[in-house]
Amino acid sequence: MTLYVRFAAHMDALLDGMIAAGELPAEINRKAVTVEPPRDASHGDLATNAAMVLAKPAGLNPRALAETIAARLEALPEVESVSIAGPGFINMSLTPETWAEELRAIAEQGADYGKSGSGAGVTVNVEYVSANPTGPMHMGHCRGAVVGDALATLLEAVGHKVTREYYINDAGGQVDVLARSVHLRYREALGEDVGEIPEGLYPGDYLVPVGQALAAEFECRYVGAPEADWLALFRTRAVAAMMEMIRSDLALLGIHHNVFSSEAELQAAGKPEAAEAWLRAHDLVYDGVLEAPKGETPEDWEPVELPLFRSTKFGDDQDRPIKKSNGSWTYFGADMAYHYQKAQSADQLIDIWGADHAGTVKRIQAAVAALTEGKARFDVKLVQMVRLLRDGEPVKMSKRAGNFVTLADVVREVGKDVVRFTMLTRKADAQMDFDFAKVVEASKDNPVFYVQYAHARIASLGRRAAEAGVVLTDPDLSRLGTEELALVKLAAQYPRVVEAAAQAREPHRIAFFLGDLAAAFHGWWNMGNDDAARRIIVVNDPEVTSVRLFLARQIGQIVRNGLALMGVEALSELQ
Repeated sequence: MTLYVRFAAHMDALLDGMIAAGELPAEINRKAVTVEPPRDASHGDLATNAAMVLAKPAGLNPRALAETIAARLEALPEVESVSIAGPGFINMSLTPETWAEELRAIAEQGADYGKSGSGAGVTVNVEYVSANPTGPMHMGHCRGAVVGDALATLLEAVGHKVTREYYINDAGGQVDVLARSVHLRYREALGEDVGEIPEGLYPGDYLVPVGQALAAEFECRYVGAPEADWLALFRTRAVAAMMEMIRSDLALLGIHHNVFSSEAELQAAGKPEAAEAWLRAHDLVYDGVLEAPKGETPEDWEPVELPLFRSTKFGDDQDRPIKKSNGSWTYFGADMAYHYQKAQSADQLIDIWGADHAGTVKRIQAAVAALTEGKARFDVKLVQMVRLLRDGEPVKMSKRAGNFVTLADVVREVGKDVVRFTMLTRKADAQMDFDFAKVVEASKDNPVFYVQYAHARIASLGRRAAEAGVVLTDPDLSRLGTEELALVKLAAQYPRVVEAAAQAREPHRIAFFLGDLAAAFHGWWNMGNDDAARRIIVVNDPEVTSVRLFLARQIGQIVRNGLALMGVEALSELQ
């Protein structure tokens, strides 16, 4: 049990005691009570708002209630002092022994420090990437891929059962365009001069091997054949080839999905019809006519009766058609059915989408609320595009890909870990620049380097102590100084950060914390540059060296734990 969890339990027990003593009403709601670090570190180590949030419903004066709670907190052996600020905030300073005990907990729990069971086995489906299967992954997909994968790992760390899912959009017109593009490459492989790729087809050279494979298998059978004879076959083969490429590209980032769901298979299995039937049975789909779009005159607008989902009942600004006038499913109708399918096997759903899909969030949220009767938590995380730069200049597009820079090219140039860490250095919905020069720069301004450098420095300490002939002793943690205790206090916040990041569905918080921890460690290290007595390895004082090295190793453990959540390897040496 980590320190903050333990003090939350102390607070629960304390309030239970006050209720038993008649000092608080038995039915009082305690959900808003928190125990956390104060905003100003000079106020102490922990703060609680218990008196502030409980006083009014209990009919008590906040200051008086704070005094009662403070007296009970002062009796805890871990607490050194308690003070009351303002009308009732309670601040606590903990004993050095308490922080030393937390440092030992980091050592004992190792890779498990920061993990918890708060997710209680609740199942979460995280759907991410889901790029159209029409070509290799590009950097427009990269950020969502990393955010989704890191989020899935983060949720597992707090005790959720997670399914990583990829939705294959293989039922729309874009896969017919793909099949026609492949047919062109098939003819080219058989010796035909196809010239410039016609407008509207996919021009990338990545389709050349697909055409060659089809030429080897079918020879000239489909060269002059009607499209109806080969379109379905070429579509199936092309999608399969693209998905193999996509899986390979994602593997370069260390990303592997548990489930690949096909939109075409979903429709073939009648899932949209099943969703519509359920909604009609609950009076949530009706046949009606949409209002004319803004700017359309009555002469321009031909009203058509369509099946409409009562999206406005769930907060959307208008009801939404689930079918087109020709009877085929709208994108929304197909997506609605897909989410209905996902909700059958998960308690919570998370979608990672590009920011260009922001306009469809409300309607999908409305559909999930309807189809799960409000029982499934559903979050959509919007991810902004990444602007690629090289020394501040926009990067030229890839000829092989046709009109974009491939993810594989970027990973091969700068490495998986640099890409993954960089994608998590900003909140997902914030704009991001990815400069090839800056992300590999050996500078404190480069968060990837700065965190890895901290870990590499820590890894070097054991070697340096051995080379200096220091005989390490069992660390006497009572010798931790003020600077060392400040590091312990920061490190001890890691489990809270993990919990909060998982609850908010924001894996970038881990990167932010590691940046703060690395900066604090580097600051501690640098104290020894001016004062030899403050170095971590003090050759003539093995006891101080043992204590400081023990602390450094626990900082290194937390860096490793955080990087593991991000899918990044902690380096022991920097090249």
